[in-house]
Amino acid sequence: MAIVDKVAVDRKHDIAILKLKRGRLPTLTLGSVSNVKEGGLYTFTGYPIGMVLGLYPVTHRGIISAISPIVIPVFNSGQLNAKLIRRLENPYNVYQLDATAYPGNSGSPLYDVQTGEVIGVINKVFVKETKENVLSKPIGITYAIPIVHVKNLLASKGW
Repeated sequence: MAIVDKVAVDRKHDIAILKLKRGRLPTLTLGSVSNVKEGGLYTFTGYPIGMVLGLYPVTHRGIISAISPIVIPVFNSGQLNAKLIRRLENPYNVYQLDATAYPGNSGSPLYDVQTGEVIGVINKVFVKETKENVLSKPIGITYAIPIVHVKNLLASKGW
């Protein structure tokens, strides 16, 4: 029996809105992207590597190293394909962080520790070799989707 319902999905930005069937979680304030700057210090809290560390929240801090269009790095032009090239036609910005997220951090809020305002959602980690090596050889580059895309998804559902 699922404890959440999937309410809305935005496949382009890889985000979903879930609703708890029972219970409550602390509420968070959705911030604005207008004051997010490169070099700013932010925090994310999640449940990384749950089966190893247990179901206890872990908080990481890092700076936004870059605000740049979403582009999946390739090591040579032979790795380009039609899907990657189509993504470049209509890119959207993401936050690149210098903190390492781990499996289980995806979907974690990226927030300003001073105000508690959420400015993004942890989305992915750049993995240099294979995803199995993320634990033994973390690269230290994490990406987050700006909160504006969550707000747009909420607005599309009338919230």
